Formats: sequence, structure tokens, C-alpha cells
Amino acid sequence: MSTRTDNPGARTAAATIGAGPKRRQWALQLATRYADQGRARAFRRDGLIAGGWTLAASSIALFLADHGQTYFTTLGGAVTAGGIVAGLVATVAMCLMLMLSARVPFIDRTIGQDRALSLHAKLGKSMVFGLLAHGVLLIVGYAITAAVNPIAMFAQLWASTFDFVLACLAIVGFGAVGVSSMMAVRKKYPYEAWYAIHLLSYVAIAASLPHQFSMSGMLAAGTIGRPFWIALWLATAFCLLTFRVFLPLFTTLGHGLRVSRVVREGADAVNIEFTGRHLERLGAKGGHWLNWRFLTPELALQPHPFSLSADPTNTTMRVTVRNLGAGTARLMNLKPGTRVAVEGPYGMFTDEARTRGRVVLAGAGIGIAPVRALLESTSFVPGDAVVILRASTPGELYLLDEVRTLCAAKGATLYVLVGRRAGDDAWVDAAHAGLHLTDFAPWASEADVFLCGPNPWMDAFVADAEACGVPAGRIHDERFDW
Repeated sequence: MSTRTDNPGARTAAATIGAGPKRRQWALQLATRYADQGRARAFRRDGLIAGGWTLAASSIALFLADHGQTYFTTLGGAVTAGGIVAGLVATVAMCLMLMLSARVPFIDRTIGQDRALSLHAKLGKSMVFGLLAHGVLLIVGYAITAAVNPIAMFAQLWASTFDFVLACLAIVGFGAVGVSSMMAVRKKYPYEAWYAIHLLSYVAIAASLPHQFSMSGMLAAGTIGRPFWIALWLATAFCLLTFRVFLPLFTTLGHGLRVSRVVREGADAVNIEFTGRHLERLGAKGGHWLNWRFLTPELALQPHPFSLSADPTNTTMRVTVRNLGAGTARLMNLKPGTRVAVEGPYGMFTDEARTRGRVVLAGAGIGIAPVRALLESTSFVPGDAVVILRASTPGELYLLDEVRTLCAAKGATLYVLVGRRAGDDAWVDAAHAGLHLTDFAPWASEADVFLCGPNPWMDAFVADAEACGVPAGRIHDERFDW
């Protein structure tokens, strides 16, 4: 089943401003606003990239400035220097990956949490290999210089100081975290077990610190590099404590969120409504997601990353939750009055990601919820927005009536596609096999495209959008793979 909604409300909205100068002026204003917004975000993104590379380059430059070039006069010294450089760069990567996972608002508003965590994972792998190279090259370099075999040198270092033992245990810990993060291994564990293993990374970091000061001449008192590294570690600790501990605590205590209502939305989903104080100070907008902890004995330890399904007010917020397993099944019967701890808002699935005046919003299944919230909060000239809802069955068209009403009020064209997919590489239903994004939005290549839904469906949609000429930078999706 598929339908196109071209309702009287949409025509009324378009008629309100007409098709003449007033409409063109509004369209130009929106296009200029979103283009400026996109340029500003691109500038911030370039700044983050440049900052990361600058930190890595600075660590090497400080090493060379502190007589590092003298290491290269002998073979053993050159190998040792390679180990030092590997360790320095790995340490910078460690700090950067921690900052990326700290949910710093500036980073989140620039690249989004999903992409920040993706980069975090990539840096984590590089860091582990860098630390392994650091240890191996140092031991080999020391062994060449002392004219002993590497095993004897390792035993000598092991017996010389407990800080070296801690450093070795840190590498083992980082390796364990890296293995647990590999998708093939990670899927064998529930989220809570994976999260507990991941906490090992903080223990490994703590174990790696002592030898940086006791065994490394670069960080000894009076060296050029010591202030740099102390400042970098303090900045990292500040980000983690501020944005992962104190800010969520103050948010929870300050806004006093409670569950106000739980309303059925179809056979397997509910709308969870919240009330709180001064919620406008959160800065949350339609499309943002937050981490919710429902403070009951059974649920308090389970964070749930749910997107808002309606634009928040000063006193109310709402999420729409589908029963997808044991974790979400317990939320179907939440009691009004339940206290809620909250972290956020996060993500770039909002009006702040817009770069063009025209927009395509596409949602499948429970992914319709953030699309509905974004539709409510974003701006466009009537006729310059297309909304596509996709579901396997009519029962999975969550919030359909609300979306239809918003489309009528704001002048968006709504397509509803229901039925089995046309194929593994298609995002449309079988009734529309062979159609592409430009068949629904002919101007898609000149628009921003937002989509949310199951990963295979999003993958197919993204591939089609790119084939239709939409640049990757204007395709916005938010993925919650942990």
C-alpha cells in the first residue's frame, strides 16, 4: 500500500504567502540562513580536525626540540626514538578519543555523537597498535643499545620498577577493550556486559600514567614537554568529569523530570510524556536524543538513548518507544510519577544540521518519531519539503496522524509507503520498485535529506540519495549502534 497526501491544508499554507515576491523572499531568507549555518559548522569541523593533527604534531616537535634528534646517531637510539614517537602519538590519540566520548557540546553540535563515537572507535584501534609499537620498539631499542636480547631486557625492566608492570597491564587492558569493541565479538554480549568491559579502559588509562612520569625523560620535571602533557591530561579529565558526570547530575536535579503519562501508540509502542522545570534551558529541539534513566530498582542502571518525538516545551517533553526486547518491554508499563535522570540533548538530527532551504524527511518504523519532531521544529517554505514514511505493515506507521496534521499545517508533501521492501538494496516498497528519491522529491539534489530507521533501510536510502546527486554532507542520519 502506498499513498501520497496532497491535502487541502498544504495548499492553504502555500496560498497564505502566494507564489510571488513574498514567497521568493522567504525562500531566499531560509536558504541564506541555512547556508550560513552550514558554513559555520564546516569551519568548526575543520578546526577540530586541525586541532587534532596539531596536538599530534606538537608532541613530536616537543620531543625533537628536547634533544630528540640525538637518538638517531645509533641504530639502537633510532629504534628507541621510533618507540617514543609511537607512544607520544598514541597518548594524543588516547586523549582525543576520550574527549570524543565525553559528549562535549561543541563537538556534538559540530559532528554529532554518532560520528564522534565512530571516530572514537577508529582512534581506539590506532591507539592500541601505537602502544604495542611503543612497547616493542622501546624494548628492542634498549636491547640493541645494551647488547642483550629483547627478552632479557624485558625481564630487566619488569624487575626494575612497578610502573613498568603497570604499563604492561595497561596495554593488556587496552587490548581487551579493543577486542570487546569489535562488532563480531561485541554482539555476543549484552549491552551491560560490554559497558562493564569498556570501563576497563579507564583502569588501563590510570595504570599507564605513572610510567609516563617516572620512566620517560620527556615528562620529567624541567622538560619542555611536561607542561604540554599535564595540560592535555587536565583538559581531558575536565571534559570527562564536566560533561559525563557533573552536567548530567545538575541537569537531573535542576529540571526534576518525571513521567507524567504513558499512552499507547499502536500495538507495540508507547508515548512517554515527561514534565519538568525550565526545560527550555536544556536547549533541546525536535530530533535531539537524550540518555534516559528511569529511576526504579529494575531500570536505574539501564541508559536508554531515545529521540524526542515532539518539540519540547518549557515544561514538557515526549519520546516514543517501541517494544524491541527485554530492555524496552519494561518501559511499556512505566508508572506516572517515576523520576527520570537525563543526559543531553545530543545529536545533529535537528534544524541545526540544515544547509539548504529545501528538505526531505524520511522515517521508517520507530524512526518516524524523530522525523515527526524535526518536522515540527524546522522551517521551510510550503512546497519545499517532502516527508516519506515507510513501514512493513500499517501498524508500524507510528504517529501517522500527527505527521499528517503537521504536513497539512506547514505545507509539506507526505508519502506513505507500506509493504515489503522491493529488495535488499531498495528502500521503497515493492509497489514502487525501481523508483528513486528524485521520483518523490525531484529537487532532492538541492536539499538536505534527514532519515531515521533500521540500518539496512538507511543504508539503501543513503546509497540511492547519493546516486540521485545528494552530497554525503547533506545526508543526515543518526545511528545508535553501541
